[in-house]
Amino acid sequence: MTSALETLKVAIAETQDASNLGVVVHLEAVSSELKAEISAPTSGTRERFAEAARLLHRIATTDPSAACFQCCFAVAEFYFFSAQAPLALQPIEDAVICARAIGDDAMARLALNMHGVLLVDTGNYGGAIECYAEALDFAARLPDSLPAAAVWSNLGLAMVTTAAYHDGIACLELAIALTSADDRPAARRILLAAQANAALAHLHLDNFGSGLRRIQDAIEAGGDPRSPQEMVQRTIVETIHARLLLEVKSYAAAKERVAIAKHYALTSKLERGELDASMVEGLVEVHSGQVDVGLSRLYRVLERARVQKGQLRDVLIATVKAHEVAGKHDVALVYLRELMMHTAELRKASALMHQRLHLERLDRNHGGEANTNVDVIMEHHQQALRNKLAKQVAKQEIVRARTEMLERLAITAELRDDASGEHCFRVGRLASLLAQEYGSDDETCAMIDLAARLHDVGKVGVPDGILLKRGRLNDAEMQIVRAHATIGAELLAQSNEEHLKLAEDIARFHHEWWNGSGYPFGIGETAIPLAARITALADVFDTLTHDRVYRARRPMQEALDEILKLKGKQFDPHLTDLLIALVGRLQREVGDLDAHLGMAATQSTFIRARRKIADTLRRAHGERPPPPAAAASEDSDEA
Repeated sequence: MTSALETLKVAIAETQDASNLGVVVHLEAVSSELKAEISAPTSGTRERFAEAARLLHRIATTDPSAACFQCCFAVAEFYFFSAQAPLALQPIEDAVICARAIGDDAMARLALNMHGVLLVDTGNYGGAIECYAEALDFAARLPDSLPAAAVWSNLGLAMVTTAAYHDGIACLELAIALTSADDRPAARRILLAAQANAALAHLHLDNFGSGLRRIQDAIEAGGDPRSPQEMVQRTIVETIHARLLLEVKSYAAAKERVAIAKHYALTSKLERGELDASMVEGLVEVHSGQVDVGLSRLYRVLERARVQKGQLRDVLIATVKAHEVAGKHDVALVYLRELMMHTAELRKASALMHQRLHLERLDRNHGGEANTNVDVIMEHHQQALRNKLAKQVAKQEIVRARTEMLERLAITAELRDDASGEHCFRVGRLASLLAQEYGSDDETCAMIDLAARLHDVGKVGVPDGILLKRGRLNDAEMQIVRAHATIGAELLAQSNEEHLKLAEDIARFHHEWWNGSGYPFGIGETAIPLAARITALADVFDTLTHDRVYRARRPMQEALDEILKLKGKQFDPHLTDLLIALVGRLQREVGDLDAHLGMAATQSTFIRARRKIADTLRRAHGERPPPPAAAASEDSDEA
């Protein structure tokens, strides 16, 4: 019997036109066929879904419809549930195209929410937040509050994953408020997930009392789990509960929660739950004084996690923590370095994959000529310049478009230090103005503006626990932080984009010192590339004049005085003088220096999405003061 998918394929081949109405009538049958196959896959399922994805992409871009949406969404779900999230990205983008084209708010909300989930799963947190922000717009038009609650819950998890814990809690609390009085099963699931993730965020913030209250609420909301998926979710909830109890030294109670977690994990027969339960059991044993037993258990879990990869980060974090509790700090450092290597490789692979997909999308959107078709780029951005100036502006726009994914990654990496996400834009703009003062031509200044934004992209490979540490970093931790210069340069080098060579130099060398005492190579003076010397000054100035996790901002003049003290030691003497004069003149001419330097941030879709989310949260929760500034650290601002 011929399948609906084969019939569709033949129809397209015969008409050579996917927009022909005769093709569209087959889509409903294809949708039913795909959904049925998700529940009962066969040996040929993967091939059929791959074929469906190719056919549906052609249809979605020529004749989008509700039936095409359902098919695209089913393909995306299949790849997501079969742990192939990268393959789900194109189908879900096609589903978004269909939903927008037919003007269906519910479909658009559903597709954008799923797109956000997939982007988080593949490491593109900036893109996910943009999707969630747009999904909230569509959800606001719907009569039911449940779709909005689902988005807020997923958005909160994305924030927590990127260590934006305060923002994450605010999103999760809104999801909790929207579902707490709703008895529908879907609302109960959202409520449980939001409460558990809020508890996890409180754990990371050392707010153990708040975390315990939230996790107890989650257990009450969850009820008695029945399906394997519900049992795994309950296992995760119980492990979070146990970790919170460990922090308040309730070891006996933590042991009881681990026993419950193990029960549900074993009953579910799903390895994810069993690994989580065993990992936390090892932590409980170490905290309870059974150090050798607990560490042995963690070693066994770690070996399994190294094979499976998916949970390796969590297991490494637990292993580091266990060795610190046991007083084995030298061994903890070994696993901390493995954690850094693993995190860096994951983030680099994710960044390169998303950049490749982004470039392929640009090529499709511009007729396969994203590198050279100046007229298309100019028309798209409604530029009016001509001749040499037109080509120069178009070249800059091409570079900007082709580095957009890396820029988003750089912003995400900086969010752990700078909640606004604007640091990299201010650094880029100040660096370009300083280059102009030095005498660089306009094109070079424009390229430095873009390249300097990526100066700290390597921080994606540094574990959260180190970047967010409030006390002084020890020597080993400082070495791990300093590795971000090499990580960033390697990531940019692997992108194979010629125009990123300048950004690679900046990332690699912007922590070198004029007197040769910097890192990673200890080179000095003019051996340090000019763009890196310029960016170093812009970076330190902006860091000094803004709040950080480890210390409060310094007044403008105090920051300039600090930089002046480092003239000829850390910074190029001539560039230092130029910066001092430049900042003074800008203060007189533009007034609000932050607004002037951060102007490009207003054009960033990611920054706009974050601001939109923040505004919505303020309206929902009422005006709240920002979290209190962390205690000042003794660390050098130049680390």
